[in-house]
Amino acid sequence: MLSDHTHYQLLKLLEANPHMSQRQLAEAAGVSVGKMNYLLRGLADKGLVKAENFRRSDNKLAYLYKLTPAGVTEKMRVTRRYLARRKAEYEAIREEIATLQKELGE
Repeated sequence: MLSDHTHYQLLKLLEANPHMSQRQLAEAAGVSVGKMNYLLRGLADKGLVKAENFRRSDNKLAYLYKLTPAGVTEKMRVTRRYLARRKAEYEAIREEIATLQKELGE
């Protein structure tokens, strides 16, 4: 199972860069090519991503990874959940900073 952060980053990356190769996607996401292949297959199996061959490509292994309508909906859902978690983390850090500043008399 992907963390919300990883899931969000991957869907965002695919939406912005559908033309990137698995190697490029893996590098951008900071994972191995094998793991990226696994992640893309999982998203495709769930119907969130569609892989299409480039018709006019000299490289017959080149694919275009497009988010499906279900993938766009999933991205929105994951983005909301990720944003809520990040806001909660931000508030907790703000409270901790305020407490530390009080302790130091600032």
